[in-house]
Amino acid sequence: MTPSSLPPETKRRRLGGPLIGLGVGLALVILSAISFVYATSVGPGPKAADPAGTEVTFNHGEGLSGMARELQKAHVIRSALMFRIMARFHGHENALHAGTYLFPSGASAKQVLTQIEAGKVEPTFVTIPEGKTSAQAVRILMAVQGLTGDVDVPPEGSLLPETYLYQRGETREAVLERMLKAGRDTLNQLWAHRQKGLPFATKQDALILASVVERETGLASERPRVAAVFVNRLRLNMRLESDPTVIYGVSHGEPLGRGLLKSELETDTPWNTYTEPKLPVTPICNPGRASLAAVLNPAPTKDIYFVADGTGGHAFAATYEDHLVNVARWRQIEAGQIANAQAAGVAAAQTATAGSASASTSVAAAPVAPGLRPQKTL
Repeated sequence: MTPSSLPPETKRRRLGGPLIGLGVGLALVILSAISFVYATSVGPGPKAADPAGTEVTFNHGEGLSGMARELQKAHVIRSALMFRIMARFHGHENALHAGTYLFPSGASAKQVLTQIEAGKVEPTFVTIPEGKTSAQAVRILMAVQGLTGDVDVPPEGSLLPETYLYQRGETREAVLERMLKAGRDTLNQLWAHRQKGLPFATKQDALILASVVERETGLASERPRVAAVFVNRLRLNMRLESDPTVIYGVSHGEPLGRGLLKSELETDTPWNTYTEPKLPVTPICNPGRASLAAVLNPAPTKDIYFVADGTGGHAFAATYEDHLVNVARWRQIEAGQIANAQAAGVAAAQTATAGSASASTSVAAAPVAPGLRPQKTL
């Protein structure tokens, strides 16, 4: 009997077998595809070698394809192709952020995508300490390996010493611009709430004086009172007589490694407030917010003198007589410090020369730290 002469029911039975097999095969393919999509998008991702997770950095301008390749290469996701498809399907292709990410071990591709879209990067910071010059701040920036490019040294005092968040791969120029903007914004904000009757008329003058205060004391509690001394001196047309201004004229703020020489105190420079009866011509460092605030709202005192007190702070005085008492006290402390240094030096020299006949046994007195000299009168 030929196939054409078979009854319809028999034909259906003969065709049904292959169709069923085809349907089962197709269903298996669909199930496998669903399983693959689940495994590569929603299911757990690869386990990281480090229990803390896997760190991956995406540079600025890197697109979805590049990110997907980096993630697969770092074994964060299973399939770069499926990651791209998922991102495009959800409309996230152009909403991904550069930066350094720490992806948890076993995170799904969807979790990875959500983290990148939210920009949940690993925080990286650079700190510019208060009192650093602009040249020193640039050296700090240039030493940060996670940043790119070079920067020019900005004007002295123009950036705000602070801790700044940055992204690896970001340009140093971008980070420096945030520092400069923070400096401008902080000065403008504090200037708007300044004390009335200050003896200077411009924000630049306030910035210059704040830089002197910054270099004169490292104690936050002292800054308003140190600022008051200089403000009172300006009101009385007295010279500021600040050692850090002399140092800036000698080394532009770089450490001298010694005390100031008498000849340096007497050498006129645009920053020497022993010879110039006015503010320095520019700031001598980048002052912090506290020093700016102190200059614009100094302590309500009549002090016009201060000298080191031996504890890291200063003793203040409103009269020359009281100042002389404070100076005498400091000289006693200073003499004790020098004697101790000499004794320690002699002991060290004796130890060193015990094994070498050619070693020198001479010991020099330790110089007084810059910025701790007693304030002089005119």
